[in-house]
Parts: sequence; structure tokens; C-alpha cells
Amino acid sequence: SAQLAPRVYPSLSVGEQARVSLARVLAQEAPLLLLDEPTAALDVRHQHLVMDVSRNLAAAGATIVVILHDLNLAAAFADRIVLLRDGMIAGSGAPWEILNESLLGSVFECPFMVSAHPLMSCPLVLPVFGSPDGSSRVANVSIASPSGPER
Repeated sequence: SAQLAPRVYPSLSVGEQARVSLARVLAQEAPLLLLDEPTAALDVRHQHLVMDVSRNLAAAGATIVVILHDLNLAAAFADRIVLLRDGMIAGSGAPWEILNESLLGSVFECPFMVSAHPLMSCPLVLPVFGSPDGSSRVANVSIASPSGPER
């Protein structure tokens, strides 16, 4: 970002530093990028910008490996997901193959709901948080679409 150019790196916020670091990596025009949590400390807009840039580079022929903890970001942008448990591969494949309730529950040791994203053709992953008595807090969930009524 041009507005960051006149500022000294240590004076930037953590998110701004992450964006500058990514810009430095991209300026090298390497055919292979290994990005470790490139969206950490970024707001939603910049998270999507980073992932869009990564997808565009992959479409242009680069190999992009991104490490993420945000399962929904991975679901929305990844062609392939490798899910790790204790440093070992627990699953590898397309988002719809890997992001399922059984595998996620096993890896993260908590229950999940996985459904079709209402606006995109990818999984939507939701951890199911229970109350102390073991009952679920999920009840009558409705999702509002920016372009339409609740579903």
C-alpha cells in the first residue's frame, strides 16, 4: 500500500507489518510461495485480499502453500486442504472431502457442523460449543444473506 511507504516499519501495526512483509515476498516473483498464517492480524477485507492475490498467483502458474487455522478461509480459497493432527497428516483432499464433521471432530476434539455456504460453493464450518451440562447451544440458526431475506 502506497500510504505505508513513508512510514518506518517498526511504527506500523502488526497487520500493516504483515501486509508489508507479504508485499516484499510478492516483489520477488518466486514461482513457489510458502505463506505461514499470512492472514493473521488482518481485518476481513485484507484477509480476502491476501487470499485473492494467492489464488491469482496460483491461476497464473505459481505454487502456493498457505498455512491457515481459519477453516472457513481455507474452505473458500483452497483447491486442496491438508489437515494435520499432532504433526501427522489426518486428511488430504478437496475442501468438501476434508472438512467434514467426523474428521474435524476427531482432529480438534470438539464437535462441528458443516454445511453448504449459503453464498459460495464451499463448506461452511461451525464449531458446536456446548454448555457445561453437555447440551448444545445451537438452536434455530438462520443466516441472513446480504442480497436477500433470511433462509
